[in-house]
Parts: sequence; structure tokens; C-alpha cells
Amino acid sequence: MEVQADVINILERVLNLGGRSSGFGPDTALLGSVPELDSMAVATVITSLEEHFGFVIEDDEIEGSTFATVRSLVDFVNGKLHV
Repeated sequence: MEVQADVINILERVLNLGGRSSGFGPDTALLGSVPELDSMAVATVITSLEEHFGFVIEDDEIEGSTFATVRSLVDFVNGKLHV
């Protein structure tokens, strides 16, 4: 659960959501549903995840489905943490 909270906090900070992330849960849709999450923001979120969690994300590891929901993003981060 801590990873989910960290991911949501990163989304809040990077996207400047003004507290809207407080209502985010595992099934919250991201890409296409959160207007602030555009291609430039995705790149910044990726960098922030790398810095926060201490891993490297290769370009070929990322696809649109990674950012579909909070759960899919958290699952991706958990996968990177447990490699």
C-alpha cells in the first residue's frame, strides 16, 4: 500500500493536481482521464519514479497501458522493485 501512496503523491506533485489525487484509488483512470497527464508529463512522472524509487526505466519498458490506471502504474513500479 505504501508504493501506491508514493505513486499517488508523485502524480499529485508532478501534475499539480491541487489535492485532486486524494480521491485516487487503484481503479482511477489516468491516461486520457487526467488532462494534466500529457506526453510531457508522462516523461516527468517517469523521471520522478526513477528518482524516488531508485530504479531505471528503459524506453522499451513503457507502454500506454502502464499509465491506464493507478493500479497499472503501481503494478509496474512493484515489478521494477522486485526484479
